[in-house]
Amino acid sequence: MSKTDTTTPRKPNAALMKPVQPDEVLSVIVGSTPLPRGEMTKKLWDYIKKHKLQDANKKTLINADAALTKVFDGKTQVNMFEMTKLVSGHVKK
Repeated sequence: MSKTDTTTPRKPNAALMKPVQPDEVLSVIVGSTPLPRGEMTKKLWDYIKKHKLQDANKKTLINADAALTKVFDGKTQVNMFEMTKLVSGHVKK
């Protein structure tokens, strides 16, 4: 019997699937309707890529434009992991 036959299917994390409401600052980037966190992160990355805000030399850094500076609490550059923490402060559960 192969290893895949004995594993159970993965269940999605309910906390990540629950829609959260972005605040006024974050809604400029991801929209004002409630979204699951995964979708919100996807829209945020789409915005970053569309506006070429990922640092060319060090891909883990995000260079903020005017809208992202507000989300990043005034910082003009953050790393990916710090970005997640800062974005969490702009959602209403």
